[in-house]
Amino acid sequence: MTSTAEAIQSAGSGQLHDPSIRGFASDNYSGVHPEILSALASANGGHQVSYGEDVYTARLQEVMEQQFGPGIECFPVFNGTGANVLSLQSLLPRWGAVICASTAHINMDENGAPERIGGIKLLQVPTEDGKLTPGLIDREAWGWGDEHRAQPLAVSITQTTELGTCYTPEEVRAIADHAHAKGMKLHMDGARLANAAAHLGVPLRTFTRDAGVDILSFGGTKNGLIFGEVVVALNPEAADGLKFLRKMNMQLASKMRFISAQFIALLEDGLWLRSAAHANAMATRLRTSVEAIDGVEPTQATQSNGVFAILPAGVADRLRQSFAFYDWDAARGEVRWMCSFDTTEEDIDAFVAGIKQELGSA
Repeated sequence: MTSTAEAIQSAGSGQLHDPSIRGFASDNYSGVHPEILSALASANGGHQVSYGEDVYTARLQEVMEQQFGPGIECFPVFNGTGANVLSLQSLLPRWGAVICASTAHINMDENGAPERIGGIKLLQVPTEDGKLTPGLIDREAWGWGDEHRAQPLAVSITQTTELGTCYTPEEVRAIADHAHAKGMKLHMDGARLANAAAHLGVPLRTFTRDAGVDILSFGGTKNGLIFGEVVVALNPEAADGLKFLRKMNMQLASKMRFISAQFIALLEDGLWLRSAAHANAMATRLRTSVEAIDGVEPTQATQSNGVFAILPAGVADRLRQSFAFYDWDAARGEVRWMCSFDTTEEDIDAFVAGIKQELGSA
């Protein structure tokens, strides 16, 4: 327990937390990559035109084109919820609906923002691994012309999924072709897009633009940024009104250069891939370690930076006294362990030792 004197001393130095505390609850728990902090410092000082008319946001457009090709449009925003709502709004008329996996972030973890702020009906499809298929999409892809039904006009997939699984480029292409053939557009929630690229070993555009994705929410916060995501209209003809929707939805940053500068630093020399590959590698190390422990039952393929497993009753609660992590399905004892760009091998080994200790005491 930190004493009052220690807390005051720490507060005086500007640090209110114990940086030695590590956990596996979320890749949002980690700090900011030092290279990102350096980029922010470099972008500071002097004056730049506000609301995206600065040189950093102009450079970000060029950097994104290096990843996805010419003819795209980029819209930096504050957060992933905003990016998803904006993206989906731009694809749909007022009467449009979106088909998504029941586990999708837009359905489970955005407090109704697509419905309440975007006015968008979500048509949910249960999946075993978080991934949609053309066949699963067809469970809700019907009723066009029926005035009593919200019209299915878009599909949203998450890369990687909320269950840590990854779509291959071929799977994305199959979904895109199926959706487009039915007059629907395709959105990709890419909060962990970099982790998918690291797992697949292919360029970002291979499983996004080249695979038929119309609009992308490109995540940065989970990969070492302070804050910020980018809506990338890969097919600008499919999206409408993003310039206006961003302001209407309170996602237009006045000092946008500080979002853009972070993404430039992330993308220009491969930091995005190095950080994501490291997080994935730490999750693989954790998965390999727990597979050898009796009493731990992994439930999903580990294809990114997350491990899902079932623990015996009571073990998770005792383990959380030393390490932060979340329940995924408390009814079946399923938990989620997330790794970050700054997770170390020592972190993994200490956590595995804790799991063994708690299982031994059980």
